[in-house]
Amino acid sequence: MTRCLLIVLDSLGVGAAPDAADYGDEGADTLGHIIARTGLRLPALHSLGLGRILGEEGGEEGGAAPLASYGRMRERSPGKDSTTGHWEIAGAVLEEPFAVFEHFPAGLMEAIEEETGLRFLGNHPASGTAIIEGLGEEHMRTGRPILYTSADSVLQIAAHEEVIGVERLYAVCAAARRHADAWRIGRVIARPFTGRPGSFTRTERRHDFSMRPPRTVLDAISEAGIAVRAVGKIADLFAGQGITETHPTGSNAQGMQATEELWRRNEAGLVFTNLVDFDTLYGHRRDVAGYAVALAEFDAWLAGLLPRCRPEDLVIITADHGNDPTYRGTDHTREEVPLLVLHGGRAGPLGTRDGFADIAASLAVAFGLPPWPRGRPFL
Repeated sequence: MTRCLLIVLDSLGVGAAPDAADYGDEGADTLGHIIARTGLRLPALHSLGLGRILGEEGGEEGGAAPLASYGRMRERSPGKDSTTGHWEIAGAVLEEPFAVFEHFPAGLMEAIEEETGLRFLGNHPASGTAIIEGLGEEHMRTGRPILYTSADSVLQIAAHEEVIGVERLYAVCAAARRHADAWRIGRVIARPFTGRPGSFTRTERRHDFSMRPPRTVLDAISEAGIAVRAVGKIADLFAGQGITETHPTGSNAQGMQATEELWRRNEAGLVFTNLVDFDTLYGHRRDVAGYAVALAEFDAWLAGLLPRCRPEDLVIITADHGNDPTYRGTDHTREEVPLLVLHGGRAGPLGTRDGFADIAASLAVAFGLPPWPRGRPFL
């Protein structure tokens, strides 16, 4: 049976999408600007065809032809967040964007507060680290959790682990998730932190509570009796739907280790991995150097994994949106994303794909399923 690895490099955009101006993101280019600022070299990714994606004809190491098929993808769904991007990768294209709020409406707040018995601090857009530093001391004094949002469709709740335990925070977020559905909010995110005023630190026990997605190709794969193994925040983004086995992680390093172990011991099925540090630690924090180091670490890991891939395997490397660390603000950027496909010794251009759902359509082909109704397969 087919063995497939799908890796999402969270936020690794490769240039502004044609509609980027509609989102205020004209000129954004996550990877291009990182390379320009740091001189970053990614030999493993370039060997697969990354240079061609970036317009560097003949830019592979040693001038060799790419080892994989390569192209770009433009998102069809409105939005630029992880839930939207991953759902479309899995074949669910949104016609209506998730709701975004400057301040969450009174009706929603009252419902959450009534169920949880808590009142909240904040309720405005903010950087997660900044709002914790600003309100963390008051939170510790009053016991009131910190609630905030961003330019994405997210409702985030932060709490100190010594004030509100992690399991209690998860329960509060689960309650918020139930009420957020009516307001079409994509994700509720638990953001536990530790430390003291002036030195608060968010922990690795973040947990995402997503809306349940419409039917995706993950459902079709798992219903066919084929394993769908989720690494990182994948299971959270799909609310567990279509997932047969989940491996949550707290870092890129843990995600790469879990992926490698699954890839080594499994003979069939899909391993679906998200590496989130690119986005949360470096993109949102506008840390160009840190983003470059993390990419170099992934590239070195990939160089060790590629020899373990058999010709009949299907390996897809892509992203879900952009988050240009050189851009203004701290939010995601509307960008095209890379597409690298290693399968059957085939190599060559895949062009610019009209939608992320081409991946879902291709997974359906790879696993011998009926054609997926959205997307155009590239296999």
